[in-house]
Amino acid sequence: MQEYTHFDNDGHPILVDISNKNITSRTAIAEGWVSLPCSVYDVVSTGNVKKGNPFSIAELAGIMGAKQTSSLIPLCHTINLVNIKVKCSLNTERRALHIVCEATASYSTGVEMEALTGVSIAALCFYDMCKALDKGMVISDIRLLKKSGGKSGEWTAEKEYIK
Repeated sequence: MQEYTHFDNDGHPILVDISNKNITSRTAIAEGWVSLPCSVYDVVSTGNVKKGNPFSIAELAGIMGAKQTSSLIPLCHTINLVNIKVKCSLNTERRALHIVCEATASYSTGVEMEALTGVSIAALCFYDMCKALDKGMVISDIRLLKKSGGKSGEWTAEKEYIK
């Protein structure tokens, strides 16, 4: 059984000591979905959202969210990110917004949480931009797709998420 690294011997939470870990280039890619009712899909696909372009605003929010991960997740290290990309695109087959976030850093701990936070904040921002149209949007399937770097090396998720 793996021990919990975020607690000391007395059960108190700690920020894990990573001072002996090697600094390597680390990248993580995460994705998430926002299922859209027809009323939202029809408006966003024509670009007529009254609040502005929800795609670019959500992408910007995702970048800002990734940068704030250590402030939002209590035991995450502060990481000097060197690259964050957030892309929002409509998927007509699923009638949904697909969000992908890539985060990169040269550091001694991974950037998975930053990529996941970027996706999550982008999804929440998109919801906020479009909730006046219909509050029935569903944020789902936020997951890590791929990570590289560090002691554990490469990891890739199964191609399709199985519910």
